[in-house]
Amino acid sequence: MNICIFGSGAIGSYIGALLMKSGIRVSLICRGDHLKAIQNNGLLMQSAETNNEYFCKPLATDDPKALEKQDFIIVTLKAHSAALTANAITPLIKENTTVVSAVNGLPWWYFYKANNKFENMRLKSVDPQNLQWDNITPQRTLGCVVYPAAEIKAPGHVYHLEGDRFPLGEPDGSKSNRVQELSKILINSGLKSPVRKNIRADIWMKLWGNLAFNPISVLTGETLEEIVNNNTSCSIVKNMMLEGQAVAEALGINFPISLEKRIEGTRNVGAHKTSTLQDYELGRPMEIDALTKSVSEAGKIVNVPTPTIDKIYKEVKNKAEKAGCYIDPNL
Repeated sequence: MNICIFGSGAIGSYIGALLMKSGIRVSLICRGDHLKAIQNNGLLMQSAETNNEYFCKPLATDDPKALEKQDFIIVTLKAHSAALTANAITPLIKENTTVVSAVNGLPWWYFYKANNKFENMRLKSVDPQNLQWDNITPQRTLGCVVYPAAEIKAPGHVYHLEGDRFPLGEPDGSKSNRVQELSKILINSGLKSPVRKNIRADIWMKLWGNLAFNPISVLTGETLEEIVNNNTSCSIVKNMMLEGQAVAEALGINFPISLEKRIEGTRNVGAHKTSTLQDYELGRPMEIDALTKSVSEAGKIVNVPTPTIDKIYKEVKNKAEKAGCYIDPNL
């Protein structure tokens, strides 16, 4: 069994280390100082949640052509990078390779086997040149939702903060052999990775908060707790979430909790900065197209207006461009 983690930053390195600990043959695609450190000294994974640590020496490279064909490829790139590097994955693919899209926001394959009138429509906001659809192909793709939080403390040193949920699902909702096999592998590595009948609903449950809190945090500089306690910020968040919910419901998604409970859950997270705000403060590219523009695009597809989402997207994109934190996936 060969599994490649394509885009081994914090989350990818964390998953890779867990898989290696369970005895899986793992290779990491990464770059820069993190790659050099892993190649020279190995990878150290520590967990604040379990107080455990694990050291391993995975095969790491920045050249996919240097690796053999893979059984599973777990893509943990940021969404904008995934769209631009999809053709680099093809050397790793054989006839029965499965690719897991572990990327935030609405995934590029969303309308594949959607079982509605929108089937096989493309989301240009996350795959503008169809590179993922054409090179990876939706037929070999599994969906998932990434809940663990991790950070790179130093090159070659990943620190797991919290979370172990990694639900998987087939686009058509079936319990295929491949999704059950990968679920067992991930569960054996220590992750909670159930096979979900409707992975799109899981995607929306995470995105429901991210589509609003993440861009608002960049515009205001506020933590989650501060956003919820600020009447102006929270009012905008609620409007965005209501618009997102309307889009999701038009696509057949039912939300199991109320908007109020979802926001209260965010309040309980406390003084936490969203990943998008952290990226902005560090001058890193932000996932605003996948988290926000994709919802606006889906709204246009189902004829549901998203005026607040559209306005906030334009504002945060403008701020990101001025700070050099926006990558145009069309380039």
